[in-house]
Amino acid sequence: MTRTYLVTGAASGIGKATAALLRSRGHNVIGADLKDSDINADLSTVQGREHLIHAAEELSGGVLDGVIAVAGLSHPIPVTAAVNYYGTVATLEGLRPLLTRSPAPRAVAVASMASLQPFDEELVRLLLEGTEQDALARAAELATTPATGHQIYSSSKRALARWLRTTAPTAEWAGAGIPLNAIAPGVVLTPMTTELVATPEGRAKLNEQVPMPLNGPFDADVAAKLLVWLADEENSHLCGQVIFIDGGYDAVLRGDSTW
Repeated sequence: MTRTYLVTGAASGIGKATAALLRSRGHNVIGADLKDSDINADLSTVQGREHLIHAAEELSGGVLDGVIAVAGLSHPIPVTAAVNYYGTVATLEGLRPLLTRSPAPRAVAVASMASLQPFDEELVRLLLEGTEQDALARAAELATTPATGHQIYSSSKRALARWLRTTAPTAEWAGAGIPLNAIAPGVVLTPMTTELVATPEGRAKLNEQVPMPLNGPFDADVAAKLLVWLADEENSHLCGQVIFIDGGYDAVLRGDSTW
């Protein structure tokens, strides 16, 4: 059965691979990104998020079978927190009414294995409980030094994972029959990381920093396949899961602590 999906971050990386895979399987895809997409929207701003919701409703005819929120940044700057957390939450919450009109709605976000890495407690708290203005002010403080700037990314992904865990089982999501889940990718091969693994020395250094014993870093289509399954009708009972597709990084780092 042909389904209609909205994919953010559809112009590159995991989002592009996901949109391509869905289309190859005969589904309708509405892509969203900063540019070169069906919907061009800046998810770091309130206006951009509102434009995404309105445009998605118009292009979908008011019904979406799946929302796959991939758009994100990794730069050590405040806008990373704005896109990764507020942009993703606004996408999911804003498009939920369109999902409720589908006979088999699904929603998936992209977190990160970085959610397990050092983070800033105050930024996470503000993202979850404070105002966007205060959260971005805290991110701006962190961005003043390289030692803390990198925590903006990990903090934004940790906050997103925590939001998803508490939100997925609620009446608005699980109670409405909408599975809400996320993936947490390890190192995905991009032009930047491809350079890092081009030499034995680079591979050794990356493996030391981010051990992925099962097959190491991977292409974007590996993550796309998992996203597509989570957004498919076959996934009927996963709720609030953050699935680490990371070649074993989570298991190496946390061992049996999940139990």
